[in-house]
Amino acid sequence: MFQNKTLLITGGTGSFGNAVLRRFLDSDLREIRIFSRDEKKQDDMRKKYNSPKLKFYIGDVRDYQSVLNVVRETDFIFHAAALKQVPSCEFHPLEAVKTNVLGTENVLEAAISCGVSRVVVLSTDKAVYPINAMGISKAMMEKVAVAKSRSSNGTVINVTRYGNVMCSRGSVIPLFTNQIRAGEPITITDPNMTRFMMTLDDAVDLVLFAFEHGKPGEIFVQKAPAATIEVLAKSLTDMLGIPEHPINIIGTRHGEKLFEVLLSREEMVAAQDLGGYYRVPPDLRDLNYGKFTEQGEVKISEAVEYNSHNTIRLDVNGMQKLLMKLRFMQATVRGEHVEAEE
Repeated sequence: MFQNKTLLITGGTGSFGNAVLRRFLDSDLREIRIFSRDEKKQDDMRKKYNSPKLKFYIGDVRDYQSVLNVVRETDFIFHAAALKQVPSCEFHPLEAVKTNVLGTENVLEAAISCGVSRVVVLSTDKAVYPINAMGISKAMMEKVAVAKSRSSNGTVINVTRYGNVMCSRGSVIPLFTNQIRAGEPITITDPNMTRFMMTLDDAVDLVLFAFEHGKPGEIFVQKAPAATIEVLAKSLTDMLGIPEHPINIIGTRHGEKLFEVLLSREEMVAAQDLGGYYRVPPDLRDLNYGKFTEQGEVKISEAVEYNSHNTIRLDVNGMQKLLMKLRFMQATVRGEHVEAEE
């Protein structure tokens, strides 16, 4: 399916883009385009991978012309460009709108105009029942994607939604390990807070599953285990040989939830269980509600959302096994100082 094709990754200098390159740089793709506004990271990637298959484009999803330039003659797009930090989006909510909502509109409009075959848009659990600016902007991003899929002239647009990606840049695991190394207390917001735990490879697998199986407007979710922040912290201190390392509870930050939701009750009514994944089909009714018909036997009030409190819960042992799948943690346990996953 990728043979002699061109893949574009927006926000491609981030953790997800690097994970895709590790998977596909040696595939039969003709060209992989990296689109971002960070020339330093692009230069680092250019030197690191040193591949003629890799092409770099400076630009911003907020600027339609720069998006259009990179989308031309592209077959597939993984749209990963976004503002993702919850606290910073709380203080600059319009910046989140410009990148996550309007930027996505630009990417999808360019994709449709240029006849791109497939686009997979990356979203987050924070888009479900959102309480923070980042989640609200991502929820709107999903709505834009589903709406665009209704009149996409053959361009298949799908959405993937996933939880915390462990060891991605800016995430909590590198923060905790750095605090332990420096002899500083680990700073925990709320020990009972739960989060879905996914690896970068899981994130790539989810996007590829949507890419291979998605019909226009569908949302895909990968089933994932979860753990409390306290279990995560204790797992790390045990693995690094300092089980009694001090932990400070600092309280929740701006816009944080006690738990995250990957599928709402309303979505669970229509969701299809595909084993390791859920597929949520779009509502294909138009605005003529005179044609409304009842939705089967399941009522929304009887449905149960899929969240990080009711999914499989990891204990310390299970968390440690999952952590040891990460290159970052393998190197850390060996005593090597490495950066967060790229």
